[in-house]
Amino acid sequence: MENKIKIGLIGLGTVGTGVYKTLKDFDNVEIIKIAVKNKNKKRNIENLDESIITDDPYEVVNNPEIQIVAELIGGVEPAFDLIKTAIKNGKHIVTANKELLAKHGEELFNFAEEHNKVILYEAAIAGGIPLIMPIKTILAGNKITKIKAILNGTTNYILTKMDIQGASYSDVLTEAQALGYAETDPTGDVEGFDAAYKITTLATIAFNRRVKFENVYREGITKIRPEDMKAANEMGYKIKLIASAELKDKNKADVRVHPMLVPQSKTLAHIDYVTNAVTLTGHPVGEVTLSGPGAGEFPTASSVVGDILAIVSELDKNDYILPMMRCNHNQNAEPINISQTENKYYLSINTKNSMGVIGRIGKACEDNNISLASIVQKEIAQGDCAEITVITELCRESDMQSVIEILNNDNAILSVNSLIRVQV
Repeated sequence: MENKIKIGLIGLGTVGTGVYKTLKDFDNVEIIKIAVKNKNKKRNIENLDESIITDDPYEVVNNPEIQIVAELIGGVEPAFDLIKTAIKNGKHIVTANKELLAKHGEELFNFAEEHNKVILYEAAIAGGIPLIMPIKTILAGNKITKIKAILNGTTNYILTKMDIQGASYSDVLTEAQALGYAETDPTGDVEGFDAAYKITTLATIAFNRRVKFENVYREGITKIRPEDMKAANEMGYKIKLIASAELKDKNKADVRVHPMLVPQSKTLAHIDYVTNAVTLTGHPVGEVTLSGPGAGEFPTASSVVGDILAIVSELDKNDYILPMMRCNHNQNAEPINISQTENKYYLSINTKNSMGVIGRIGKACEDNNISLASIVQKEIAQGDCAEITVITELCRESDMQSVIEILNNDNAILSVNSLIRVQV
């Protein structure tokens, strides 16, 4: 086919390989240059033309033939400068870079608009799950006000295995690393950074207001214990790392990532292993959940290739392509600090097995305007102590933290093991 659209790839890792293999099946596009970190690395690609491989990514963004650049290397630099250079040189962008968009999305989207180019990023939020395009098109008539999502496959895999096996976090992490589900340095996943990058951009798009990454509250899964998993099950919950966002009072946004006890009546409670899912709540649609593979070679490639072909279909048709997919936000969301939010809480406490200890916990809560939904005491065989599990009614975070401070200074309290928010 003549006049093929010329594509340049930056990155030929897991996602880049999937994109290359998938695009080979389309006769209206041609990959003419691929930038890699190591030209000598053996790759699982049949009949790869080595002549199009370079270790200089600027050969991609400065190539006058290339019309679309797919940036698939991740991180802030050199991706940020490469994308700006490509845009300056008249190229449209497809990216899977959640960190870059969370930290510098506003600048990049404004820069692209100034040069009349588009940046598409379906793969940057939930891998293979179609999400951004539906929000911008099919769901465009809705006012979306709430998002609850599982956006990180590594943490969801770890929590699922802890739940099923009754194993500790550290044991399951080691297993996940051996299987390739977790990185050697898992910090980005297990401390919630990855999910926080994603919910920053997702909330910005869904609420049509810019959410700043530095205002997103973040808490990881490293403190979750097998005992918490067991207690959650007994009470009808599952523990998941939830990325949530809620738009309140027109312009105030409560955006955060932290573990939650999710009621087993909710769809997200049953999203297991590396699967991702996003529940959107809005008017008039009500509640919609989209789920599927959140990472991997071909699922993520599906989103990248979809974005590439969306651009290809519009090229040369008019001077201002894909207007619905562009970011034209002119209003920043006002952040709600976590201390001012209202939540239900699960609290696990080890105490001396003595008279009045439950009353002391109840008094600390009462003095800080917190009502208890349930309180259960179990005797622990080792030593003269007890484990007390509390579920609160809705209360303010700042009041809950005051209670924790009181308990930590009470001689009858041996330890506050866990404090986990409960999805309402």
